[in-house]
Amino acid sequence: MKQSEPNVKEPSTRLRQDLLDRIVRLIHDEALQPGARLNENRLAQDLGVSRTPIRAALDQLAAGGFVGRRPNRGVELIALPPPLDPPRSTDLEDELLVRIAHDHERQDLPVDISEAELMKRYGVSRQRVREALARLEELDIVERKAGYGWHFADLLRDESATQESYRFRILVEPAAILEPDFALRPGWAAEMRERHAAALAAARTGQWSASASIAFFETNAAFHEGIGAASGNRYLAHAIRRQSKLRRLSNYDWTYGRDRVEISCREHMEILDRLEAGDFEVAAALMRRHLHNASLV
Repeated sequence: MKQSEPNVKEPSTRLRQDLLDRIVRLIHDEALQPGARLNENRLAQDLGVSRTPIRAALDQLAAGGFVGRRPNRGVELIALPPPLDPPRSTDLEDELLVRIAHDHERQDLPVDISEAELMKRYGVSRQRVREALARLEELDIVERKAGYGWHFADLLRDESATQESYRFRILVEPAAILEPDFALRPGWAAEMRERHAAALAAARTGQWSASASIAFFETNAAFHEGIGAASGNRYLAHAIRRQSKLRRLSNYDWTYGRDRVEISCREHMEILDRLEAGDFEVAAALMRRHLHNASLV
């Protein structure tokens, strides 16, 4: 007799909390203010889930007094929920996500694979595997096969994909700076200076650990995503966040040395100086140069 599958119609507590956290991050990333509308369809599309769990997450925010349902207006942001801490490298779900992506990139996994094979390889439950695959599917890295199992795309294995990503970012990120409503979130610049200073201090010790590598990537990603959010253009912000998600799966292992960390931090601070001074044309040119230089490494 075939063993019954666990019920997956209702998302797990971890998955519900993850979705709620992602909505809160999106509110802060896009610098939404009280009075802004939260469209369920758009949230479902951005986060790669159906409207049902989105509605449940918004109900949780409503219970906390952060959103309200208004007649003929839908869901309205009433008050900003507290910002979340940056994603932690110790999160087991993220760790599994990165391990699967890295093994695929190194061609240690077959192109077609089953959930059972992944469970056995990583020693985790079917639910954990399904949650990781759902997030990889959101990034177009895997797709569910019509009959059984999952199929990996060549997105991480294709060497030309990295250069395509940089060319895309060279088009998008300078454009974000030149948007007419560009405005940095209050306190963001000071936060970036502090986090970059910490990355530089870690690099200069000469003892570059795995945790320092991940922390540096998260600082790098927060810088670029923050500029996308400051653009005031939701489509540009979404595109930049999605690129960060893709890069997170292959760039956690920083192997370019202390010098490259220092160069990256210095270039980021040059861009930040110009942004704070309101020299957006110069800042956009510096961003274009920064991404071009990074593509050559």
